[in-house]
Amino acid sequence: MFVNRKTRLAGLLVITLLFAALSVAVAQGPELPDLEGREVVVAVENAYPPFNFIGQDGQPAGWDYDVWQEICLRLNCVPVMEEWAWDGLFEAAGAGEFDVAADGITITEERAKIVAFSDPYMEYGQTLLARADEDRFASADEFAADPSLRAAVQQGTTNELAAIDLVGPERVDSYEDFGVAVQALLSGDADAVVIDTVAGIGFITQNPDTLKFVGEPFTSELLGFIFQPGSDLVEPVNAALWSMRRDGTLWALYQKWFEPGKEPETLPDLGGREVVVAVENAYPPFNYIGENGEPEGWDYDAWQEICIRINCVPVMEEWAWDGLFEAASAGEFDVAADGITITEERAKIVAFSDPYMYYGQALLAVADEDRFADAEEFAANPDLRAAVQQGTTNELAAIELLGPERVDSYEDFGVAVQALLSGDADAVVIDTVAGIGFINNNPGRLKFVGEPFTSEALGFIFQPGSELIEPVNAALRSMRVDGTLAILYARWFEPGE
Repeated sequence: MFVNRKTRLAGLLVITLLFAALSVAVAQGPELPDLEGREVVVAVENAYPPFNFIGQDGQPAGWDYDVWQEICLRLNCVPVMEEWAWDGLFEAAGAGEFDVAADGITITEERAKIVAFSDPYMEYGQTLLARADEDRFASADEFAADPSLRAAVQQGTTNELAAIDLVGPERVDSYEDFGVAVQALLSGDADAVVIDTVAGIGFITQNPDTLKFVGEPFTSELLGFIFQPGSDLVEPVNAALWSMRRDGTLWALYQKWFEPGKEPETLPDLGGREVVVAVENAYPPFNYIGENGEPEGWDYDAWQEICIRINCVPVMEEWAWDGLFEAASAGEFDVAADGITITEERAKIVAFSDPYMYYGQALLAVADEDRFADAEEFAANPDLRAAVQQGTTNELAAIELLGPERVDSYEDFGVAVQALLSGDADAVVIDTVAGIGFINNNPGRLKFVGEPFTSEALGFIFQPGSELIEPVNAALRSMRVDGTLAILYARWFEPGE
């Protein structure tokens, strides 16, 4: 349900600016404090299903109600849910008129200037909600291309900003709340509602056979609770959220409220089994040897988190890239985690997990490079050469861009980057996510030039038929939904931003 490959990576970058001080220990998580029965006033709109709404029995209900009951069970507090209008909510939070607001609130830099955010508890995309019989457009691009079509939104939301960005302000009608916007859609006064996928599910559930999503989400964003800056509740709530990630509670609540009618999925229990994970230890920030001589990186943290959820023990083993796919196919280890691009050719000899990250191929250059501004200009200059790691999709992308005669292939990306720094290459063709690692390890010396010129996905690889594939995919689904993958991305791909 998430987001197209082109925009997902960029959408996650905002978290790096808001959670730069994130210090949660991935391996064990923080301890749960005791709030000694304290009342916590939680502001909700009661008009944003399935987060919060008034049910058919006249009683308030929704994800926010359940999640705050669970948070307070863990922290020994009492949630007092109070109804607040969306208009003025951030100002009220900033002034401390309540303790916390829970209303499916998107984390943004602008909002963080007046409120404090919790860690993200959910990832979602903006999408188009339309009438069930809609056939005039099949995607956001087609909707935007037809000037006769109008979008409805709730005023003062990130949805409103996304709609304006998509079609321009003259084609956007803003309403007091999403209930009114959906009614405008159903009455024919609007052609679509730009809405969060998670909230759209609530309206689809409440209007069976009347509404549907059209196309894929066209943004990727994160949700968090908001507090008065400096609130002493931020750290306790973050601790509770981490414990709820690890034991599957956030995953279970997501399924209850956002996948109604679907058979609930529980995280499998591998009974403490050891899982041998192959890594290269030469591909920062996925895996590498740190300054203290110890291995570290995104792969190490991700596999700690996966095994916390499905009760296994990751055993990280160093393997060379050369022959990695053959070794995986032969079952010489359980899984390989090395920033591996999913391709049809590779899928002929190994099995892939679901994607855990999307990226593009880009040009990594020295910081003072001014001879080219993008991949097209680089390709047009026959004097320029690219360095890559041999046997990678980066090598294939470079050859497709430049031809084999202008591509120099090296044993690993560390050597390729050294060739760039020494002047033996003019650029390195590299994944954006891995390129960030080399930029961070060489401050002031490297930069990306131009935009990524491909869009691809990364996955773990297994021996075909491995019994680990489904458990790992279940763990990844839960980590994607509850924001853990976004937090790990922030920690490893944009440290210190």
